[in-house]
Amino acid sequence: MRHYFLFIILFFSVLDIAYSASPRQAYLIMDADSGKILSSYNAHKRVYPASLTKIMTIYMIFDALKSKKITMNTKLRVSKRASRMSPSKLYLKAGATITVKNAIKALITKSANDVAATVAENLGKSEKNFARMMTQKARHIGMYNTVFRNASGLPHSKQVTNAKDMAILAIRIIRDFPQYYGLFKT
Repeated sequence: MRHYFLFIILFFSVLDIAYSASPRQAYLIMDADSGKILSSYNAHKRVYPASLTKIMTIYMIFDALKSKKITMNTKLRVSKRASRMSPSKLYLKAGATITVKNAIKALITKSANDVAATVAENLGKSEKNFARMMTQKARHIGMYNTVFRNASGLPHSKQVTNAKDMAILAIRIIRDFPQYYGLFKT
């Protein structure tokens, strides 16, 4: 699949103010086809990933779909803990279910933290374990400066990444799962 655009990782989390007074702390502009870095600023600087974390959560869903552990119609059960997540959420009730397909759409369009926690608990048995799985997958795909502690990107002092690793993730999600890439048009 040929991509005629540049993938841009800009403006890391506003929560990252502790690292810099500038809201524009790190970016990387990469040609998605060649992998050539066209421009960057602090591309290796460790920052908090915030909701960009959900890109890895979605990667993990796509990986589970590919290995047939789940289907788009698999129903994910919402725990009491997941139903209490805030601030961005779908207001899912404890005991309710959401299909994998709708979970993906909610993560892409709403950045729903209750959905991210639901995915984590269903695929990893706990969000803490799922975050370990995310970090292992990050290492496997070449993201050596990223550590995940949750599936949503809610603040955690040890959940860090950099622009270079996020660019790697963006390219890998496109290349590893071209059959699902169209969902991002949602």
